[in-house]
Amino acid sequence: MNLHLGLTPLISLVAGILILVMPRLLNYIVAIYLIAIGIIGLMGRG
Repeated sequence: MNLHLGLTPLISLVAGILILVMPRLLNYIVAIYLIAIGIIGLMGRG
């Protein structure tokens, strides 16, 4: 059984957990998430 976990779902999971734990950081977490997804997309790994 192979488990292949991509980087995008992992970043989404971490961002979601951080938003639940520290809602005041929502703007920063969303901004960092969008930047990370954009970089992953440009690199062709998404």
